Amino acid sequence: MLFALLADARLPTGGHTQSAGLEPALLAGMSVSDVPGYIGGRLATVTRTEAAVAVVARHAVCGEPDERVARLRGAWQAWAARTPSPALRETSQRLGRGYLRLAHRLWGSHPGVVALDAAVVAERTRLAAEHVVGPGPVGRSDRAQPPRPLVLGVVGACVGLDARQVAQLVGYDDVQTIASATLKLAPVDPADATAWVVAAAPTVEAMAAGVARLTDPADIPASGAPLLEEWAQQHLRRTERLFSA
Repeated sequence: MLFALLADARLPTGGHTQSAGLEPALLAGMSVSDVPGYIGGRLATVTRTEAAVAVVARHAVCGEPDERVARLRGAWQAWAARTPSPALRETSQRLGRGYLRLAHRLWGSHPGVVALDAAVVAERTRLAAEHVVGPGPVGRSDRAQPPRPLVLGVVGACVGLDARQVAQLVGYDDVQTIASATLKLAPVDPADATAWVVAAAPTVEAMAAGVARLTDPADIPASGAPLLEEWAQQHLRRTERLFSA
């Protein structure tokens, strides 16, 4: 996990490109004092689902070689079915593109990365056959680009993380993204933002423990957050913003 925790801001951890939905939440009227509750809400819904996708993706590339591509595609499709918001899909796929570029640079010959590349080719072929090609519904995203949790699961396998550690990484990344975004969006003491991350640690641990056993895409929880999705869609149409969502 050190590559993610110690890396500088040039790596695609997300905090400099998106706010995990915090910016649209604050613009919609949420108080800064509610940020800890917002973190908890994310961990119980959106982050829980993404952590589960990452865990299942890790399991897919650690399993039988002949099944890796199909299992990765199954996890990918499960993520898509549980992420109805085009804006959230676009953000996740943009982050996934950054992580995949990093994976190619550091672990390009790893069987997991090779399998993920094959899954991308298979998805592009499927979309072309269905005449669903080019930009996604929001006008910018590539529908055949793997989402962040799928790539994180593969990266976790590359560096030897177990299932629980992969889920912890997804949870920690989400919490620190919110905390760092708050410092750019509101007059918050950095010590308070750090305290939010520390206070969220038990919730991250509980979330990770709850999804670490998952291996089947069908078991990925569909923990939706309709209000967050609506805020993200509204944010997409704003002309003045710091983050994509």
